[in-house]
Amino acid sequence: MTGLEFERRKKPESDINMTPLIDMVFLLLIFFVLSSHFVSHEGFKVKLPKAMYAKTQKNEQMTIFINKEGDIFLNDTKVRLENLTLSIKSGLSTATSKTVVIKADEDVNLGLAVKVMDIAKEANADSLVISTKTINDEKDK
Repeated sequence: MTGLEFERRKKPESDINMTPLIDMVFLLLIFFVLSSHFVSHEGFKVKLPKAMYAKTQKNEQMTIFINKEGDIFLNDTKVRLENLTLSIKSGLSTATSKTVVIKADEDVNLGLAVKVMDIAKEANADSLVISTKTINDEKDK
């Protein structure tokens, strides 16, 4: 077999180009990092009181915040106590659920909280929910 030489078959290259994969991973990482900042958080700092047997409520239509200083906010708008009845009535007229959630700071005067509850009932709210934090939530932090 001196004159005939056998040619070896050329194997196809089996290198995997990792550059597009790495680019995609970095793009996904950047996307998740940037989109994580757009998670909606409540805009008012309220230290909710703790309760042993609190239940989770579904998405509420109308929320009243009362901060430590006694300022009242209806959803995102600051409202004076005198105008609260009218504001709640107009909000409940278009709401599917007539539930009003009250998120009051644990240091708020009880008289103010009760006055807000009376105003909400006067504005024809079907039910009132006083928002609390479970003791388990406190342990997680």
